[in-house]
Amino acid sequence: MSVVATSMSTRAVVEELLRRIGEGDPEQIAEMYAEHSDWKLDWPEAEHGRTATPWIRHRSSRADAAAHYREIAEHHVPEQVDTQVERILVDGDDAVVLGEIRQTARSTGRAYRARFALHLSVENGLVTRHHVYEDSLAVAQAFAH
Repeated sequence: MSVVATSMSTRAVVEELLRRIGEGDPEQIAEMYAEHSDWKLDWPEAEHGRTATPWIRHRSSRADAAAHYREIAEHHVPEQVDTQVERILVDGDDAVVLGEIRQTARSTGRAYRARFALHLSVENGLVTRHHVYEDSLAVAQAFAH
């Protein structure tokens, strides 16, 4: 497959993933992931598993992906969620999505904004890598009691 065809295919998968994330159905989103994937979040290792932010942890399966999106929804005010995608960069099987999320923590009522970069890899039409780099301080402060 040519680099141009691969880039178009990768872009189409990423755009569909973002569309599904926007719709918010965890099972539909999870269908975009390979059965086994490399899922990491840029968060201090000692902070993984925090009770206030349980969705912030490494994942490895399609079922984990669905759980991630369910947990995010449970901990945020749904009417106060917005994501601005500023750019999608594609290079072969890899894509980087740049933007900003705006959410409100359900437990504290605090709104926050967090810049992010999402590195995705696509193979055979499915996401195999999901690495998120975000403003973890903004998220932590919004959930701090």
